[in-house]
Amino acid sequence: MQSITEIKSLRSQIRAWRQAGLSVALVPTMGNLHRGHFSLVEKAKTLADKVVVSIFVNPMQFGANEDLDNYPRTLDADKQGLADLETDILFIPSVEAIYPNGLGVQSFVDVPGISMGYCGGSRPGHFKGVATVVTKLFNLVQPDYACFGEKDFQQLQVVKTMARDLSIPVEIIGVPTMREVSGLAMSSRNGYLSSDEKQTATILFNTLNRCAQQLKSGNKAFATLEADAKATLESAGLKPDYFSIAQRDTLKAATLEDTRFVILAAAFLGSVRLIDNIQVEV
Repeated sequence: MQSITEIKSLRSQIRAWRQAGLSVALVPTMGNLHRGHFSLVEKAKTLADKVVVSIFVNPMQFGANEDLDNYPRTLDADKQGLADLETDILFIPSVEAIYPNGLGVQSFVDVPGISMGYCGGSRPGHFKGVATVVTKLFNLVQPDYACFGEKDFQQLQVVKTMARDLSIPVEIIGVPTMREVSGLAMSSRNGYLSSDEKQTATILFNTLNRCAQQLKSGNKAFATLEADAKATLESAGLKPDYFSIAQRDTLKAATLEDTRFVILAAAFLGSVRLIDNIQVEV
């Protein structure tokens, strides 16, 4: 595995691969890798001849009250895990390489509509930061494929919309959520939870499942289902941010005519913000 920090070196290697007729897949990450991230790499390896994984803690997607400096960084362990998977390139750019003129005068990408509400409503500017850095990575790597986890479902849809709207020739691949044995979605945030809190956190996925079963049984009283789910989370000690039944592709509020749903949820357990979702077809 090559570890590359400079844009010039990355482009040189990508150019050589292209001249040899090789396809490329990209897995963008912020590091602190877990089994869920590695599943993205495994998927990428089935799609393309060469795989690039980026690790970049993107300051543009952190809000004013979100602690960028304390975001967990585990580069040595990340490198070992990616090397074990025979990743071709690990791209680890500096903030200065990605934003050479600073964030104050940096051009940005905004994806209206689908980035509004849910995490976009709770974290203003978050998806502007995501869309901007992903666009830059697409320009640098020029991948044929890019793999994103379905756990961050709104992010996945934002990236798909952005690539389509800006005519970026990359196929966006959603990879199913990896879960702990308990059902808890794997996340870098889980490292902040105690053992007891991890057990409590399983109520989020359990509640999503119960709501999904109600939809499958024909219950389309969306507002009631959402309210009941929030009450369940609150009674377990979580503070719901949102629990919403949406149309899967547009993320607009579900209607009685819809048959393809995604149930999106975010809740705080102490200071830790957990997100999860489940897709349902009726």
